[in-house]
Amino acid sequence: MSIQSENYRIIRSKRKTISIEVTPDLEVIVRAPRWVAKRDIRYFVDEKEGWIKKTLARLEKVRESEGDKPDIRLTNDELNALKKQAKDIIPERVSYYAAKLGVTYGTITIRHQKTRWGSCSAKGNLNFNCLLMLAPPEVLDAIVVHELCHRKVMDHSDRFYKEVYKVYPDYDKWNKWLKDHGAELQRRNPS
Repeated sequence: MSIQSENYRIIRSKRKTISIEVTPDLEVIVRAPRWVAKRDIRYFVDEKEGWIKKTLARLEKVRESEGDKPDIRLTNDELNALKKQAKDIIPERVSYYAAKLGVTYGTITIRHQKTRWGSCSAKGNLNFNCLLMLAPPEVLDAIVVHELCHRKVMDHSDRFYKEVYKVYPDYDKWNKWLKDHGAELQRRNPS
């Protein structure tokens, strides 16, 4: 059974590539350039169907296991404290790993995002989610290395991951931790 078009939302923008995101609320979002035809988006979703279903199943399992737990939302003061902590810690980790990788970067922005842990623009500007302060430090390092490796390779090819593993051999372990526990962290966002 394939994923029907009514089961995902398309967001069009000036971006250059198509991506798929599954939110902690089990919503499938397809981000696409304005110029891409609907049939091409449909083809892309069909290609990624296995990943989408696997991700939805994993997130449903996480939600079920957390069903008995109270929903602990951060207050705005707690969120601001996390942002301040992130502004103290993340630039230091970025500087450390940028030197190891031999890359430069632009500005570092700390936000509280509902779906992303980090990003790297084509100009080398880096964005990080302040909720990373709630994860083990190794998870933060994994995200920092991931984003900085985009300064060398702007995709998720084998070449990209070779760069990641060169600097951070435990990347898979901590990336899995984030996949397993990230939805729980995201649910702490203030409403």
